[in-house]
Amino acid sequence: MTTLTQVIYTARAHTTGGREGNSRSDDGLLDIQLTPPKAMGGAGTATNPEQLFAAGYSACFMGALKHVAGLKKVAVPADASIDAEVDIGPIPAGFGIAARLAVSLPGLDRAVAQDLVDTAHQVCPYSNATRGNIDVTITLL
Repeated sequence: MTTLTQVIYTARAHTTGGREGNSRSDDGLLDIQLTPPKAMGGAGTATNPEQLFAAGYSACFMGALKHVAGLKKVAVPADASIDAEVDIGPIPAGFGIAARLAVSLPGLDRAVAQDLVDTAHQVCPYSNATRGNIDVTITLL
């Protein structure tokens, strides 16, 4: 386990009702309804934790890409993007997730882009949190 040497920021959210409820951040900037997806027997009329995880991981990974690109003096293309997929399914002890990120860095030399992706995967907080715990696949398009 890795211990933080310093806390820079703490996100806080209050959730009621679980997968059929509401989550709200302490600053009110996030206030969302939750429902299970239709594939899990829900109404599918609001977001769900897996979508939030996909959005969070892809946004965090893009931040890590930009960070390492800055250190390496490489410009991240303005049209860079990440498509994230998060699966949920049964595991022996209950349920688990798996994640896939498809990273697009148009116009960058492939070797340079792959180096950025590989390095970002080492510094991204989501990658560090999931490493060794869930199946994560990161593909450079």
